[in-house]
Amino acid sequence: MECKPVFRLSTQIPIEEYPPPEVFIEEAAKLVEAARSRGIVLRVMGGMAVYMRCPDEFKDVWRKLKRLGDRVFTDIDFVSYSRHKNDMIDLMRNFGYQTDSQLIMQAGKNRQIFYGGKVPMVEVFYDRLDMNHVIEYDGTLEADSPTVPLAELMLQKLQIVKINDKDLKDLAVLFATHDLGKGDPEKIDVDLVNERYMQSDWSFFYTATTNLGKVVETVKGFDVLTDSDRQRIVDRAGRILKAVNDSPKTARWKLRAKMGPKVKWYNDVDEW
Repeated sequence: MECKPVFRLSTQIPIEEYPPPEVFIEEAAKLVEAARSRGIVLRVMGGMAVYMRCPDEFKDVWRKLKRLGDRVFTDIDFVSYSRHKNDMIDLMRNFGYQTDSQLIMQAGKNRQIFYGGKVPMVEVFYDRLDMNHVIEYDGTLEADSPTVPLAELMLQKLQIVKINDKDLKDLAVLFATHDLGKGDPEKIDVDLVNERYMQSDWSFFYTATTNLGKVVETVKGFDVLTDSDRQRIVDRAGRILKAVNDSPKTARWKLRAKMGPKVKWYNDVDEW
């Protein structure tokens, strides 16, 4: 009788058993391609997506930043559309992954969690990322591949209220390797960020602008970066901050701004 795999968090797996980062990257790329062949829209997000979008000449810098120590990645984070939910279960089973009723209940209706394959855990979010702030993916995922578009990738990090060193490093790498611009998948579309979020949502604006300031401050301590790397990061973070601040705001934004951070402005997120 075949033993059923046991779900384990990445921190519960001994380092000598832990898959190297190359396995995570290869598995993510294979899953995106397999999904495409089945008509499923599936995109990588999070820190792995930042790495995948790095030019080859900058990947060594990313590794030297040691964003997660020896483990590098803890899981693969994907986003898709809810119409693909059932198809995703079949796809993941073909790759040796499974889920169970307890994980389904914990994940909620907009997320699925899989385990038992080549990497410890795969998370698939559907339609939106609902964390400290909400990022909607209605019709935006097709604009890029194999990751979410760069603007959304940036927003995934900027929406974190208690942002940590790992996420600041991801933002620093993103700004070091991608300029701002519109109509180019290799540039960060700040106009889209403003139109969809910053002009109407003061709460998201407040968290995002606070974190952009933290990027500018903390990048000084990332010793593996060159002076020109730091200058690019500071310049681009500053240009994004200026564009966000200068963008016209809605009446809803202005009304919420009057209350400021003395009223809670973000959603709590359950920790694993």
